[in-house]
Parts: sequence; C-alpha cells; structure tokens
Amino acid sequence: MIAYRDRAVDSLLDDLLRAFPAVMVHGPRASGKTTTAAARAATVVRLEVAAQAAVFRADPDAALAAYPERPLLIDEWQEVPEVMGAVKRAVDAGAEAGSFLLTGSVRADADAATWPGPGRVPDIRMRPLAEREVRGTVTAPGLLGRVTAGFPVGPVAGAPNLLGYLDIALRGGLPEPALGVAVRDPATWYRSYVEQVARRDALALLRRADPDRVRRYLEAYALNSAGVVDHATIFGAAGINRRTAEGYEAMLARLFVVEAVPAFGSTRLKRLMQRPKRFLADAALMAAAARLDRGAILRDGGLLGQVIETFVYTQLRGELDAHQPEVRLHHLRTEGGRQEVDFILDLGARRVVGVEVKAAAGVEAADARHLAWLRDNLGSDFALGVVLHTGPDVYPLGERIVAAPICTLWTA
Repeated sequence: MIAYRDRAVDSLLDDLLRAFPAVMVHGPRASGKTTTAAARAATVVRLEVAAQAAVFRADPDAALAAYPERPLLIDEWQEVPEVMGAVKRAVDAGAEAGSFLLTGSVRADADAATWPGPGRVPDIRMRPLAEREVRGTVTAPGLLGRVTAGFPVGPVAGAPNLLGYLDIALRGGLPEPALGVAVRDPATWYRSYVEQVARRDALALLRRADPDRVRRYLEAYALNSAGVVDHATIFGAAGINRRTAEGYEAMLARLFVVEAVPAFGSTRLKRLMQRPKRFLADAALMAAAARLDRGAILRDGGLLGQVIETFVYTQLRGELDAHQPEVRLHHLRTEGGRQEVDFILDLGARRVVGVEVKAAAGVEAADARHLAWLRDNLGSDFALGVVLHTGPDVYPLGERIVAAPICTLWTA
C-alpha cells in the first residue's frame, strides 16, 4: 500500500471540516480527490458503483441516514446529483461540523435544487500535484513566501536545466504518472486520459457532443495553451462553429481540463487588452492533447515556451489556491503586444507582483523590460517583479526585479 502523500490543500481542508458541516472537494479526474478525502473519512460511499448509486437515487435522504458514522465521504456525487439535495436538507437540520465530504470530477452547478448555496458548503479545488507535493516539500516558501522573505542571491542547489524542466512537465502532475503508480509511460497514460475526456466525459455533460470534434477542439486549444488568442482562432483550427466551441469550452472547464486567466485591469495603465489567456490544466495533458512528444517540442522554440509556461502556471495556481486564495491571478497585455507580462499576482490593497517565464538558462535586464515598464507605471504599488528561468542562479535585474530559477517555486 502506498503511503498518503501530503497535499498543499490538507491544512485548508482540515480547517474547513472543523468549521462547516459539509465540504466539497472537486477537481479533474484522477487528481487525488478521493485519496485525500478518504484519509479523513469514517465511511466512504462510492456513487460510481451502480448498486450504491441505485440506493441513493431511489431515496437519497434515507440512504444518507443509513451511514451514521461521520465524516461520510460521498465520492463522485455527480453520478447521483439528487444526493446534493439530501446533503442540503441534512445541513439545514443541523448536521455537525465535519459531517460530509463530497468529491467529484465535475464542477457543481449553482442550482438551488441540488446545491446548498454559497457560504454553506465551501469547496476546495484539487489540482494535479505541484512539484512541491511530488518532492515532499509542501511547506517550502513558494513564490509569495520568497516575495515576503526575499530571494537569496546565488545558485540554487539541485536546479534542473531546461531539459530537466521539460521532462518534469511532460511527466505531468496527475498522481498516477507523477508518482509512478503502475504507470510505465506517462505519455501513453495521458493520451488515454484525453480519449476518456472526448469519448466518455464529454458525452456525460453534452449528449450531442461529437467525440471527434471534441478531440479536435481540445487539440487546437492545447496548441494555444499559454496564449492570448481570439477564440475564433481555436475553433477555426478545429473546424467547428462558435456556438459549438462555446459549449465545448464550458464543458471542458466543468471537467477542469481547461482554464482561463483573466486580463489585468487598471485605470493607471492604458490600452490594456481584455482577452483571457487560456491554459490546459496540466502540461503533460497539453502535450497529449496536442499530440506532441519531447522531440517535437524541442524542435519548436514557441511550443517549448508554451509548455514551460503552462507548467509554471500549474505551480503558481496550485500554490495560490492552497495558501493564498485571496490573491487573484491575471495576465497583462497591451494592444499590439507592446507590453506583456505573463502573470500578475494581485495581492490586494493595490499591490501586485509581476512574473515573467523564460525558457532560457540566462536572462538579462532586457528580458525584464516589461516588468520595468510595469514598475515605472505603478510606482510603490509594484511589490516585486520576478523572471523565472531555467538556469541555476538568483540575481538582481534592476530595482525590485529579480531573476530566479523556476525551481524556487518548490525548493526549501
């Protein structure tokens, strides 16, 4: 039996269970939701098992009452959506804190008939494993911890090179391939994952979804991961119309396969574009959906940059969700792309951190020119700029701007 692997959301989940009668854990299929929730549960009901699902479908309130030991984990709730109504009624009746855990690989709809409502059943997003979780350095400072404590100048021990970062990205963050659990070839595993999304999961949410069109759309989306492009570029490449594409994008977002980072807005900056930056939820999933292998990525500098930025996005997004959920993540691009910052971390109180990602071992002040522009325009509201690169060293690039290896996101 494999020992439980600490997750970044563990402490947040424990805090919520002490404060609320029910907590929802959602995220992509095979991201470890059930494992994390089951480690805290006294009883587990698995609604993907037909016999258990049939009982809850027939009388969800009576079925819920038949499991008095708490916490009760209801796994894959979306197989029997009526169970959410039963949980709502139990919460209304005064269920104690930590009574129910619900896990699912589909985002819950804000429907009063099935969903207890905001503020009553808080939800946690479980993402693919961040590298800090894979390496057992969950308590490492992370990016925002470094911003607060400072980046020690000098080499970072054990920093990978560019090929090392690419291999980590292509190994992926979903637990089975990331931890080597009965998976010999991550690329094959992720290709199978894409097929399951296109042929099973899509049809479960959109009965008229065409698996071949879903696959083509997902491939076009993946080829534009980390890009700021008009949606028409994506659905045009997939050969489908706008209405179909909008349905597919919403469906894939509900499955936690695709995500969008909103554009940064500020009255102090002019000519800002408001188009979102789109990502696949995992760099290895991006490669599988786009039908790319290591060799193809290394032959195309643009694709290499997209894979590395997608990988960095997953590290940043996971850190913020688990430890700094109040921090908002954006990107910045002015009209014509004259200025572009890969990520803007809005800390609140008008303070921001700018992050650039470079698939290069050495970066110079010129690589930070857009961060310098942002600093000069925001003044004291600009807390720090960081250029994350694939080299081994931390060093200054200018006032309040530092170059740092990508691995500072997970090293102790």
